[in-house]
Amino acid sequence: MTEEPLKKEKVLSQNRAWLYIAIGGALEIVWASGFKYEAIPSLIVLISLLVSFDLIIRAAKVIPIGTAYAVFAGIGTIGTVIVEAIFENGDISLLKIGIILLLLVFIIGLKLTSDGGRKQ
Repeated sequence: MTEEPLKKEKVLSQNRAWLYIAIGGALEIVWASGFKYEAIPSLIVLISLLVSFDLIIRAAKVIPIGTAYAVFAGIGTIGTVIVEAIFENGDISLLKIGIILLLLVFIIGLKLTSDGGRKQ
């Protein structure tokens, strides 16, 4: 009886993990917007949802889950607010712009302070 060698799981780099989070966040904009706007086909919504969560699951193996999910959800939040502002009435208040910019600062701060799950 011959044993097959175990497949060695490829280690994801931190940069690639951040890329996965960015792409997953962008896909979250697609699927979340698809719940409201019929212009986005249901199949696209479903594929975007599944791929976005697959990407964050992969990224969370390298980046702390709290940071990964906060950035993922923040990207989705900012994007869906912008999509809604564009498609609803094209109008967005200065207060909402300020809050979006503040959220963006926090997302960037989380990325910059992330140590990739490594212990100091």
